Amino acid sequence: MFRSLRIAPVIAATAFACSVHAVGPDLDTSAIESITGLKGGYNKTENVFKISKPRNDIKVNVDRWTLPPFMGITSWAAFTPAGSATMVMGDTVLFEDEVNPAMSAALDGGLEVTALHNHFFFDQPKVFFMHIGGMGDTRRLASAVKAMYDRIAQVRAAQAAPASSFPDDIPSPSSISAAPIEQVLGAKAQSKDGMVKVTIARMARMHEVSVGNEMGINTWAAFAGSDAHAVVDGDFAMREGELQTVLKTMRGEGINIVAIHQHMTHENPRYIFLHYWGKGTAVGLAKAVRKALDAQQATK
Repeated sequence: MFRSLRIAPVIAATAFACSVHAVGPDLDTSAIESITGLKGGYNKTENVFKISKPRNDIKVNVDRWTLPPFMGITSWAAFTPAGSATMVMGDTVLFEDEVNPAMSAALDGGLEVTALHNHFFFDQPKVFFMHIGGMGDTRRLASAVKAMYDRIAQVRAAQAAPASSFPDDIPSPSSISAAPIEQVLGAKAQSKDGMVKVTIARMARMHEVSVGNEMGINTWAAFAGSDAHAVVDGDFAMREGELQTVLKTMRGEGINIVAIHQHMTHENPRYIFLHYWGKGTAVGLAKAVRKALDAQQATK
């Protein structure tokens, strides 16, 4: 997370800032408020300036109860000095049709996307949470956060109620041709009932035991529908330094990201997993996955 960050200097710089700026943050807080259009609050003890944006535009029910924004559906972004730069971290509350537009806006603005998951069961409409981070110029970071929030507003302006599906239907029964996908991905596929799946193994160690493909350390892509109107879903196994590259490539190819999280603890090296869903021609989708695999390989 934040490759340019050096932990010790940042801790020292932040501690120093807290000790000498007792009356205010060592940040251009007026610029943050002006750019984002949101009022913020300053925590003197932690030397953090934080803006928030409650999601009160859509009523959310959880467990048959109307959930107030105070109970966990408020987006926020927090800024703190990091040496000569600024660090931002945040959590963004999103409905399903907002996730990928917001993610693209964040990535295009130079932010990192570090997690995507749910916080509730039995929520209607479904609510997701996208964690962001970044290092750099205060104004640039604030502008990126603003662009992300603006993109969410654009989705809701175009359609007041959250969508219940992606566009285009998936043909049934499935009739995917395995050979073109195998050629694109360079791996032998499994086939079942007209569906095709390719799995690419990776390795790690857990508790001094070597673990790999059969233990779940793998990237896979499964195709269904027809060759002309296909759907792909799958999972990308990535080291932390590969995540942003894979995200940018997948979103650039129009693939929807549906989760970013870990599957294990105490593994070495550490792996992050990205789940995805895309629609298009079977070969076109395979090429999108191949492009992400190539970009991932190039980061090593």
